[in-house]
Amino acid sequence: MIRPPYISVAILSASALGYEILLMRLFSIIQWHHFAYMIIALALLGYGISGSLLSIIQPTITRHYKWLYPLSLMLFAFTALGGFLIAQSLSFNSEELFWDFRQAINLAIICLLLALPFVFTASAICMTFMVYSGERVSTIYAVDLLGAGIGALGIILVMFLLMPEQILVAIPLAGMAAMAIAVWELNLPFKSRLYIPLMLIALLLLNTAPRISLSFSPYKGLMQTLQIKGTRVVDQYSSPLGYLTLVASDEMPLRHAPGLSLINPREPPQQLGLFSDADNMSAVTRFSGDIDALSYLDRTTSALPYHLRRPAELLVIGSGTGADLLLARYHQVESVDALELNPQLVGLLRNDYKTYAGEIYDNPSTRLHIAEARDFLGQSEKKYDLIQIALVDAASASSSGLYALNESYLYTQEALALYLSHLAPDGYLAITRWIKVPPRDSLKLFLTAHQAMESLGLGNLEQRLLLIRNWQTATLLVKNGTFTSRELALADTFCKARLFDTAYSHRLTEAQANRYNRLREPYFYRASKQIVSGEKEQLLASYKFDLQPASDDKPYFHHFFRWESFFEALKLRHQGGMPLIEWGYIILILTLVITVLLSALLILLPLSIISRNTDSTGTGVGRWRVFYYFFCIGVAFLFIEIATIQKFIRFLHHPIYAISVSLAGFLLFAGLGSFVSERLARLRSHYRIAALSVFVIASVSLGYLFLLEPLFAQLGHLAMAYKFVISSLLIAPLAFFMGMPFPLAISSLKQQTTNLIPWAWGINGYASVISAGLATLIAIDFGFTTVILIAILLYLSILPAFPALLEETGHQN
Repeated sequence: MIRPPYISVAILSASALGYEILLMRLFSIIQWHHFAYMIIALALLGYGISGSLLSIIQPTITRHYKWLYPLSLMLFAFTALGGFLIAQSLSFNSEELFWDFRQAINLAIICLLLALPFVFTASAICMTFMVYSGERVSTIYAVDLLGAGIGALGIILVMFLLMPEQILVAIPLAGMAAMAIAVWELNLPFKSRLYIPLMLIALLLLNTAPRISLSFSPYKGLMQTLQIKGTRVVDQYSSPLGYLTLVASDEMPLRHAPGLSLINPREPPQQLGLFSDADNMSAVTRFSGDIDALSYLDRTTSALPYHLRRPAELLVIGSGTGADLLLARYHQVESVDALELNPQLVGLLRNDYKTYAGEIYDNPSTRLHIAEARDFLGQSEKKYDLIQIALVDAASASSSGLYALNESYLYTQEALALYLSHLAPDGYLAITRWIKVPPRDSLKLFLTAHQAMESLGLGNLEQRLLLIRNWQTATLLVKNGTFTSRELALADTFCKARLFDTAYSHRLTEAQANRYNRLREPYFYRASKQIVSGEKEQLLASYKFDLQPASDDKPYFHHFFRWESFFEALKLRHQGGMPLIEWGYIILILTLVITVLLSALLILLPLSIISRNTDSTGTGVGRWRVFYYFFCIGVAFLFIEIATIQKFIRFLHHPIYAISVSLAGFLLFAGLGSFVSERLARLRSHYRIAALSVFVIASVSLGYLFLLEPLFAQLGHLAMAYKFVISSLLIAPLAFFMGMPFPLAISSLKQQTTNLIPWAWGINGYASVISAGLATLIAIDFGFTTVILIAILLYLSILPAFPALLEETGHQN
């Protein structure tokens, strides 16, 4: 038989993995972040569907493999581009799902369109498994994972070089290249004639690229702003860190000053709107050096700490377009450390818009650090008089729960404890958040700060907190010391002059808490009083939203969902109850339910067909034994992979770096483990090698639960390049052995019956579909440690179900 098409398999796997990561970015841009979880599920659903289809047509696969394989590659290329373009043209609004049935239909169509490229990718690979002999299965699987690992790293690099629309064309071109190589590898007849139409299609794709544009949700901030007469897009930039869009208005001035007092006497200077991923608006403010022009910033809630004491040393976390830096300039702070995660944003202000923005990063008082806050503070012993965390998300998305699934290590209990440990005596930690009614963010932040101080062993906690609010924002101050009568008097003067309300201080009475921006009840005051008076457990149990503080194990600060409130809000949807629903969480659940139902249907269907048309008795392999084995490793593999990526986000302090390094490491080392397992199987039984790999996976996973955090604390001072190497070395042993159980079982099945191979492939894919959303739901409620423990138990439970001959295992079916 002709040598397996290793090169085209590797290119196809790299293209498919790159396309999956690209879709996550694209749907974060045109829709919302929570659709990233849907993309993972859909990619895995496509892999599962392929197993079901191939189990039905398997008699024809061996006869026509040489044509079916390149055809699958071509269909991947066509559907990767065409599927997305059609999907983004469909009107879809998640908030209308519960009363507009058309939205559910559109969501189902979108799911189908986006799953198609992965159906054809998985079909090509699975057919290759079925056609070639058992001893080559592990090598094919290794090439598949190696290609996917390269794709995971490669797409990140490409995103720094090309716009998403351009990458959307580049991936189908890679698919066409894989097809051209497959024609050569399989030595198809008339192959020279096939290259001409392939070249013409490639030229057509290149000609199409400039015409492709993204269709943003009309509910995102960018599209809402562009409805204003005279607004226009003046610049666009893209990287894995964000899709930046600059907007100007020629007729109606853009003005962005979150938390601005309603009696502000000074108009803000000219501004450009800057949107990240078509939302999260911030402003690039024209600054010519006139300090008085910045006085409007002193009329925001964020200005409070400057009126209590001028800081000598200031740390701004998330300096972005520089509003907090301009506020510090207005108050003549002479030493500022500015932390910003996105170098592209900084480059925009320091280069293209340097004259417009007024050199906010290039002045003697400001030191810029391209770093994540916890990484920076973990390597520093410096103490600050003020640590200020900027308002970094959009008001509209925040209020509708669209950030519910965003992992954030910025607001966890451990993070706040770290910030507090870097305050100078009598220094302040200041955090500003959007106002929601009923209160959510501000109260969860208040409770998190209270528990962080408890963890540091501080006393007089009720006297270390101060919370103010206006109609739009709330600012929490946490002091390294107790607030004095003088400070509270200054805060009261500050608030009265701007018509702000003091929501909490240890001397505040309920009558003083709801004066200017009146609510029906003094919600902020009553809840904060419960927290400091030792009644927080009662508050957590009775409050309509989940206020449990986020932790590094459960980093979902924006998650407030409670089922009781959901049903209540649903009943009140005609009276304005819909904004109270956490839509990100609901979309995750709906996607999980849909994929569970599809998975059950599409697993049972091929099972019934196999049961009628084939007889596997006498092979030593029971069908339900195969089902259990491949289902469990599908769930367990992804559980460990997702949880480990989250652990390494804490070490690398950048989601993009953590995802690319972790995912590439898992795929590359799992591919290597698969390759080695084939060689080991010549010396020992498949079952014994699988058993060894399972025990190593369980031992390493369990050990990492106890070792990673202290290890990261010891190595946190290292440069990022060293952290990349260390991360890869830590992932290597786990991923290496995780790459063995699947190909060993496939190879064992190959020796006994080929009928169950596509079915096993489909089961594994469907299990992965379920685990993508299920792991997140478990992590939200119980933490990633629980996710890993479940995965360990699943791995240990598969050994009695290994599909080996009776003499290998000594077990009966």
